[in-house]
Amino acid sequence: MIAIFAPETPYRVYEQKNWWNDAWNPLDYGCDYDFSKPFFQQFDELLKTVPLVNVFNQQAVNSDYCNHCEDSKDCYLLFASIWNENVSFSRGVVRSRDSFDILQGENLESCYNSIDCENCYRLFFSRECKNCNDSVFLFDCRNCSNCFASAGLRNKSYCIFNKQYSKEEYQKELKSFDLGSYRLISDIASRLKEHALKYPHKYAHFSNTANVVGDHVSHAKNCYYCFSMFQNTENCKYVAHGGANFKDSYDGYGVGAGELMYESIDSGLASSRILFAVVGRGGLDMRYTYYCHESKHIFGCIGLRNKQYCILNKQYSKEEYETLMPQIIEHMNIMPFVDKKGRIYKYGEFFPSELSLFAYNETIAQEYFPLTREAALAQGYGWRAPEKRQYEVTLPASRLPDHIKEVPDTILGEVIGCAHESDCNHQCTNAFKIILPELQFLRKFTITLPRLCPNCRHYERLKQRNPLKLWHRKCMCAETQSENIVYANTVAHFHNDKSCPNEFETSYAPDRPEIVYCEQCYNAEIV
Repeated sequence: MIAIFAPETPYRVYEQKNWWNDAWNPLDYGCDYDFSKPFFQQFDELLKTVPLVNVFNQQAVNSDYCNHCEDSKDCYLLFASIWNENVSFSRGVVRSRDSFDILQGENLESCYNSIDCENCYRLFFSRECKNCNDSVFLFDCRNCSNCFASAGLRNKSYCIFNKQYSKEEYQKELKSFDLGSYRLISDIASRLKEHALKYPHKYAHFSNTANVVGDHVSHAKNCYYCFSMFQNTENCKYVAHGGANFKDSYDGYGVGAGELMYESIDSGLASSRILFAVVGRGGLDMRYTYYCHESKHIFGCIGLRNKQYCILNKQYSKEEYETLMPQIIEHMNIMPFVDKKGRIYKYGEFFPSELSLFAYNETIAQEYFPLTREAALAQGYGWRAPEKRQYEVTLPASRLPDHIKEVPDTILGEVIGCAHESDCNHQCTNAFKIILPELQFLRKFTITLPRLCPNCRHYERLKQRNPLKLWHRKCMCAETQSENIVYANTVAHFHNDKSCPNEFETSYAPDRPEIVYCEQCYNAEIV
């Protein structure tokens, strides 16, 4: 079976269909609470006995190689996504189809290698775009069609590097840009990167927000230090990747559709008072749980479904539960768990990293806060050595045809060497294969073959996103131009002949080359 747990780990793993059937009962693994040892030690012991599901991949059709996904059909290497069909090599995708190599996207169709795009059709190699179609290499564009290598456009058609053309001129000029050639496409990507630096960037990617600090947030209010949140998020702090009616919560990742949640990962959907939980769907008053669903009033439990009043997977009466719970909380403070680095974990702390089911470099932490092996081990984190692959590379990336039209059908049988050759910190798999839907897509739209393995491609897209970190800065609009004298304002701003006084928190670090404007100055120029 395909699993997120390495074979040498001590966990008992069930294939998903077997895990969800009624042939086994999680309560059979229940145990009495032991006041002679710390709670987290007991939870770790239970974690090694209760069967764990091989992947978090519900309602999947022909989508076995996916994780943290729901309602997927014909998807491959798709992660943290929902309601998709024929989407591969992507993460954070919602309601999309027939798309490849996407990082954070919603309502996409026939899109390729795009980042943070929404409501787009046939959009390739683009970032921060909404309602765009039949376009390539766009940055921060809205309601555009048939545009190429442009930045900051609104309601435009037939533009190349922000220059307006007629339809006939555009089609003629576009023939000189061949997406089927790897050499030419790499050159265009570099040119767009430099071109985008000529235009103002909004200090944060917000839409329909009020009193929000963070980045990539829409339809939210009263949120602080939140990232990639959407659809009715209110009164939250330190939360990333989630939303959809998420309210009154603190410290979470991949959460949504819940309230009063704290220190939780991938939990939500009609949930309330979920504390210190790892993966769960639906619930009430669940604390210190792992993969529990539709349960309420449970503590320190693993794999429960539709249960209540349980502690360490043991069933109690309501009265027994309410009597024992305060005693356990008191015990967690009197006898806390102390890890090998001397860090103390009492009640109110998340699970100790020392007890993590995964090594540091197997987790998303490595993507946002990368560490070397030595640094991770020094901080007490686990580290997984690169897996010894059993395959042999049959075609190095350097020998791939430059143009997609030169690619034979036999490419599907080749083991292609990743251009990074594992000389990176991207969990490089050293090799990869082209799958049939991918090849059909690339041929249909005349797009060159990738040269990197899916992991390395993902990390290359991550580099183009701002970090989950904020800096306090001032608007770079100075009188009638940007501070670096690169961009000249096209209209008069509210601050007239003085520098803009607005300050803000932004994910653009001060040493970066982008021209960062406040919302007022940005709207005056771009919108």
